[in-house]
Amino acid sequence: MAAENQEMREQLGEGILKSPSSSIAKPTTNNQQQPIQLSRYESQKRRDWNTFGQYLKNQRPQVQLSECNFNHVLDFLRYLDQFGKTKVHFQGCVYFGQPEPAGPCNCPLRQAWGSLDALIGRLRAAYEENGGSPETNPFASGAIRVYLREVKDAQGKARGMPYKKKKKKKKIIENVSFKANIGESSSSTFQMQ
Repeated sequence: MAAENQEMREQLGEGILKSPSSSIAKPTTNNQQQPIQLSRYESQKRRDWNTFGQYLKNQRPQVQLSECNFNHVLDFLRYLDQFGKTKVHFQGCVYFGQPEPAGPCNCPLRQAWGSLDALIGRLRAAYEENGGSPETNPFASGAIRVYLREVKDAQGKARGMPYKKKKKKKKIIENVSFKANIGESSSSTFQMQ
């Protein structure tokens, strides 16, 4: 188990999971393989998918992907907390609810809510790209959404600043029209959404 944890630690980094850059070999006309560089998102999605598969294989008893359900996904998210870099203060901590604590404390480091949310999005897409049906996608389960919402709320309270949904900015366009009969200009404002 210690070797498995060390292997997972080596894979973790920016975002949630990290490994050398991935590429796909593309055949050319003269039978040579030329690598095509994947986008950062596609590379991260592949690494996340492979890491989740490795996590399932390391379970005792081993879990097949076809047997995977939302409970396995929740266990995986909790497992990843040990590799987190975000300080989440307990309710009894003197720094609970303070955006910028004055000193150190013994509260745990956890995965940030935004990182977990992005991870679930990538795994949800990878599941369907790898032959899973949207109806049975364990990453799309309501239990996962509830868990993410609870993590978001708890981390927002612990840091003293709740997460707020970003609102779209309304664009204001000034339209200057000329009155034909007197030659005066008037201004009117329109909002675009």
